Amino acid sequence: MSSILRVQGSIGLRTLLLTTAAVPLTGWAVHAVALHRQLAATKRDPLTGLLRRDAYTARARRLLARHGDNTTVVMVDADRFKAVNDSLGHAAGDTVLAAFGARLTAWAGPRAAVGRLGGDEFAVALELPAARRTQRLEQLVRMLHTPVTLDDGHTVDVAASVGAATPDVLGIRELTALQRAADAALYDGKHSGRAIVATAAHTTVPSINGRRAGRPGTAVWGRAA
Repeated sequence: MSSILRVQGSIGLRTLLLTTAAVPLTGWAVHAVALHRQLAATKRDPLTGLLRRDAYTARARRLLARHGDNTTVVMVDADRFKAVNDSLGHAAGDTVLAAFGARLTAWAGPRAAVGRLGGDEFAVALELPAARRTQRLEQLVRMLHTPVTLDDGHTVDVAASVGAATPDVLGIRELTALQRAADAALYDGKHSGRAIVATAAHTTVPSINGRRAGRPGTAVWGRAA
């Protein structure tokens, strides 16, 4: 009988020690989860849920390294966005930006890098081979030109300028250079209602206040304005 009690006592002590030891581990686990969520939140734009610039850049570079010539880099600017803010208020402007973020995410898919670089400027890097490029960019233009429904039920007409750059066309695999070429293409077709795909000429356009401008020869895809 005493031996049974000793065994039970030993088991109880062992269980108590294990349980006690697990308490701080559980605390650390909760802390780690909370820290992970905080770090994840710092990578996301709170309005649109898109990646912030640094997080987007890191992911886009990984995609370029993995997919090479099958990667497409897309730059997007909301057209006449200031007019929306001025006439309808900042809440309406926020709704438009959030809608653009949702549309870009839906268009690009879960494996893409989709970022809000600031203000009404967005960027996407995704695997998009040449054979599907025309159709997919046309689809993006249509999505970004679909009216947005505001919180009060009213709708607002929206539009965006789109520029794209690809390693297979430009012979460049450096993200910054591709984004600059895509940005130059975007401004080449500003307010045109078309997606402009960068050619070699867009890589030589000078930068103005950090943005590239000019009107070299272009390839134009998308719907007419």
